[in-house]
Amino acid sequence: MGRAAGSAASATGRLVTGYERRATIDTMGVALMLFICVSWGMNQVAIKIGNQGFNPMYMAAARSFVGGFLVFLWCRFRGIALFEKDKTLIPGLVIGLLFGLEFVLIFAGLDFTSAGRSTLMMNTMPFWVAIGAHFLLGERMRVLTVVGMIVAFGGVVLVLSDELSMPGENAIYGDILCLISSVFWAATTLVIKKTPLSDAAPEKTLLYQLLIAAIVPLPFAPMLGDAVRDPTMLTYAAFVFQSAFIVAFTYPLWFWMIRRYPASALSNFALLIPAFGVMLSGLVLGEPMSWKLFAALGLIAGGLFIANYAQRIAVRKAAQQFDTDLAKTMQEKASL
Repeated sequence: MGRAAGSAASATGRLVTGYERRATIDTMGVALMLFICVSWGMNQVAIKIGNQGFNPMYMAAARSFVGGFLVFLWCRFRGIALFEKDKTLIPGLVIGLLFGLEFVLIFAGLDFTSAGRSTLMMNTMPFWVAIGAHFLLGERMRVLTVVGMIVAFGGVVLVLSDELSMPGENAIYGDILCLISSVFWAATTLVIKKTPLSDAAPEKTLLYQLLIAAIVPLPFAPMLGDAVRDPTMLTYAAFVFQSAFIVAFTYPLWFWMIRRYPASALSNFALLIPAFGVMLSGLVLGEPMSWKLFAALGLIAGGLFIANYAQRIAVRKAAQQFDTDLAKTMQEKASL
């Protein structure tokens, strides 16, 4: 999944004018969400291919720089304000650092492990958010959320124990790096929710992440060898796919989607991203697929579904309580 999009989407709690808001997701919305999920599932494959031609840290930095520049041009074209004083500078720098470190771990991890395994590890992010929100934001975890978390981490254990899908003896190190990257992804989301970034334009939040992430990987580059490995037309295409297509095209498309359609309807499609990631890593890269990998996919997707269902129950109960309190208040005013 696109990491900046997932984090910046947390900042879109308000309705931006100029967009027709739909109460339900229509056929076009379904088609576009499937397109986005396939694209984000392909992203890990593209990183894996790009690593064959370039030092992962230099590629991560260049990807963020090029993508950030294109997003900046998009903001200028759309007239999106970026430089007003809104108290987002400090938290913006923090999420940029977290985002940069996240991608240091992802790009380095994919030097060791497979794209399919890394996709499953990274999509544990919602559970780290739930844990962090419980302790930092006062959002209490429900029993079903904990159940979903246990189910999903059963999938993580399966991935770590699956020797058939390991591309090498050091794959476990890449798995762990990608798992830790999901913690940084979650931390980025929590900072956005806790600070004035929650009210900022999502494109501005995205730019904070991309611009700082263009710098953060550079000190780590010498640890992974030469700047250039074995570049080919395919590795160049993988870089363009990440920077121009994933960052500069699908992220703004996602922002448009969450302004137009209900977030709850769109969130259901998140379960498809790891599924597409695993399938595409096998189809495009020829990575070995095993029953444990597919079982892990089922456990992680099932855990996400259970946790998402628990969140919906909480939101529904909160809405019902609000309606009850409002009706009681109106009744008391009418009796005066």
